[in-house]
Amino acid sequence: MAGAYVRTGGVLALICCVLAIGADALEPSGWVRAHATFYGGSDASGTMGGACGYGNLYAQGYGTRTAALSTALFSDGAACGQCYKLVCDRKTDKTWCKPGVSVTVTATNFCPPNWDLPSDNGGWCNPPRPHFDMAQPAWEKIGVYRGGIIPVIYQRVPCVKKGGVRFTVSGHDYFLLVLPTNVAAAGSVRAMDIMASKSGGDWMSMTRNWGANWQRGGYLNGQTLSFRLTITDGQTIVFSNVVRSSWTFGQTFASNLQFK
Repeated sequence: MAGAYVRTGGVLALICCVLAIGADALEPSGWVRAHATFYGGSDASGTMGGACGYGNLYAQGYGTRTAALSTALFSDGAACGQCYKLVCDRKTDKTWCKPGVSVTVTATNFCPPNWDLPSDNGGWCNPPRPHFDMAQPAWEKIGVYRGGIIPVIYQRVPCVKKGGVRFTVSGHDYFLLVLPTNVAAAGSVRAMDIMASKSGGDWMSMTRNWGANWQRGGYLNGQTLSFRLTITDGQTIVFSNVVRSSWTFGQTFASNLQFK
């Protein structure tokens, strides 16, 4: 109901593998106060796309447990993929809060400021407010529909995912755009490097393009691609030869490796 951005993209499926470098896994943070609204309809179909670039959230495995974050939380896309546990604050509002329940959501979108409205009356996502504009099915796990907006307490928690990290390759000749999805643990990516089969064994750094998408210039067509991913808790995994040399733009390649 606060009005999150929508953007589309993405396709499907393939293969595999190798190697991890240790670090301390993300621990749940302390509890913080915020507010939550909802958007996207009762089936969450209006949440597809989004400012993180995940595209079809059903196909990507994020489902209806998602949220758009306010500026204070979104960090220009650096928070994409992070997971948050929310509880409606019944000490503040017994009328619209459901008792004894919580919900965990993944950050998949941005809730933009509305400078025409005050922060305490419609401009819910205005800085510096921490705010969650949640997919409606997720919001209704903890709030009563008629309430519209509820006070919450939240904490960042490790993401739990099924299967390995996936990589969607898009862009065009001389410009590669890679979207890592289904990232467990910290959920969000801090750094990403790429190695092509004809690069002489050298890692090349990638930069964040928008949302959860990372970019690299150069002609990499027809080469096997490996990725080195570091998530925001410091864990690093090398995904060797995860993208086969016959890749085409729009394909998604699934690894069998996952962060802990």
